[in-house]
Amino acid sequence: MTETPNGNGSTAGASVPKIQIRGLCKAFGPKVVLNGVDLDVNVGESVLVIGGSGTGKSVLLKCILGLLLPDAGSIKVDGEEVVGLHGHRLDKVRKKFGMLFQNAALFDSLSVWENVAFGLTQGEGMPRKEAKPIALEKLAAVGLNADVAELHPSELSGGMRKRVGLARAIATEPEIIFFDEPTTGLDPIMGDVIDRLIVSCVKQLGATALSITHDMASARRISDRVAMLYEGRIIWVGPTQDIDDSGNPYVEQFIKGLADGPIKMQVRAL
Repeated sequence: MTETPNGNGSTAGASVPKIQIRGLCKAFGPKVVLNGVDLDVNVGESVLVIGGSGTGKSVLLKCILGLLLPDAGSIKVDGEEVVGLHGHRLDKVRKKFGMLFQNAALFDSLSVWENVAFGLTQGEGMPRKEAKPIALEKLAAVGLNADVAELHPSELSGGMRKRVGLARAIATEPEIIFFDEPTTGLDPIMGDVIDRLIVSCVKQLGATALSITHDMASARRISDRVAMLYEGRIIWVGPTQDIDDSGNPYVEQFIKGLADGPIKMQVRAL
């Protein structure tokens, strides 16, 4: 991206963001997880949120998806406020979403093609005979042939399960795709394969993407912009290509994986 990010993490001169988050707060009892998150994701853009374990990345996604109700703040999708939506109004917004879960989250009792087609058959009421060809097409898009379609998740390797999860995420051709730690549990080579597939699929759909990860190699491959979440706030946001020159000591420590720095890890001595 060539524009200069403003204080809200958006880009100067951009139109209405696909996702606009303002002042988002979420706590669980005395534990404050999100404490005023501001972030924009523009149409067709791939934004990635980085941060250590327990910093609230997954909570942020769950709030956008409507799985958690924020304590305060605003989340708009295509300019429509979604915080507090229920029933068919929330379902209408969710139809714009696709999701690749951290561990693929496949249904063990369903075959591969049934997993891929789940959003079509269960979410859209599409007949199975119509949904199966679409599922096979999406499997092909992630490099899996028709022979895999009749297998069950227990018969697949970790990399194959992740591909099936990606095929399911794109099966309904969503406008927005969320990626939750897409390379977790994969070796570096398979991680690169999955990242390339993610970039290809998102580009082919013309979708907007919001991802969370602590894998910096993956972050560099799949994102246009990166935002860092720390102590409940976005403390830096900018083009991915600029992350090595962020000038932010927290970002620098995180991307270099340094034990010493402003981020203090609680480690109990043996």
